[in-house]
Amino acid sequence: MTHRSVHRAADATAGGRLLSSFPHRPAFADSTAHERTLLTGARVERNAVIADHAFELFSEHAFLSLPDFAGAFATTVKIEGLNAAGSIKLKTARGLVEALERSGRLGPGSALIESTSGNLGIALASVCAAKGYPLTLVTDPNANDAGVRAMRALGAEVVVVTERDANGGYLQTRIECVRRMLAADPALVWTDQYAHPANPATHRHTTAVEIITGFGLPDWLFVGTGTAGTLMGCVQAFQALGAPTRIVAVDTVGSVTFHSAPAVRHIPGLGSSRPSQLLRDDGSFTKVVIPETDTVRTCRRVARRYGLLVGGSTGTVLSAVARLAPAIAAGSRVLALSPDFGDRYLDTIYNDDWVTDRYGPEVLDDAPAADRPLPALRKDELINHA
Repeated sequence: MTHRSVHRAADATAGGRLLSSFPHRPAFADSTAHERTLLTGARVERNAVIADHAFELFSEHAFLSLPDFAGAFATTVKIEGLNAAGSIKLKTARGLVEALERSGRLGPGSALIESTSGNLGIALASVCAAKGYPLTLVTDPNANDAGVRAMRALGAEVVVVTERDANGGYLQTRIECVRRMLAADPALVWTDQYAHPANPATHRHTTAVEIITGFGLPDWLFVGTGTAGTLMGCVQAFQALGAPTRIVAVDTVGSVTFHSAPAVRHIPGLGSSRPSQLLRDDGSFTKVVIPETDTVRTCRRVARRYGLLVGGSTGTVLSAVARLAPAIAAGSRVLALSPDFGDRYLDTIYNDDWVTDRYGPEVLDDAPAADRPLPALRKDELINHA
């Protein structure tokens, strides 16, 4: 269930009519019969659609199998980076902006502001550019340079905070900056990805529906947890169906989302230095936290084994699949959400010097997470591991 305003391409025979008007048509001596049929104007049914806005371009049902990734079960990833913003956050950004428009809080003369570590900022910049809203994004040093350049290229003003908050992250510092700017400029409207109900609602009506209609009901569903919007949207949808799917919420070591000990983190995307306002922990999902070292190893392993350059959030989610593999029955259908691709992480996760400086040279070994012992995690950092 998506909200696109797209229309069908022109009549399929138009290209053939145009080609036939040329005075010297090629003989197609080296073309296949199929190519000749296409180029000489025979009617061909097309499924192409033309979008009115860049933020409407995305693939709902892109799934990739990862054979022999972990355990005696099939691992599939739902690819969410095939859109104009390059990540699942395009859905969130559009949902937030259009909810504000419907409420009347956002309209002509308004400008938007948001705190972001990367992907949502790029997505909001894309949506705001298409809709004509000025946008200010407050980010931090953990945001990768490529992401910040993309935000600016799309027309956003970018403010970078440098002071860590009490939990060792930057989130609270970013939010305090947003609040100061809101107080100083009454034209600014905060999309507030951390608390706005449109965040989970968007994923309940898009991501969850795409899973069910494109993949069916998985036995296990692994979802990365940052704001918890994607997680809660999926939980709500699967609960409404009474589905037996086991949902795993994946976070990163150093994040406080699941009340783990705060620590410095280097990879943007998942995790938070303050508890999520959207998370409703009613025991309906398993929680697991993953060290950043596993994230790095898994990203590199997937790139070299499967030819897919994944982002940090995807590496974390897939690391959780490997970690929980002993608990997953043979023959299970396992689906992991892949929020983004790895092109924005070439200077970090895929850079040997960056990895060595932060984690040590041993992390350059991309052995599967399941092949190494679990790190010493507190009891509340691996919950409901059955």
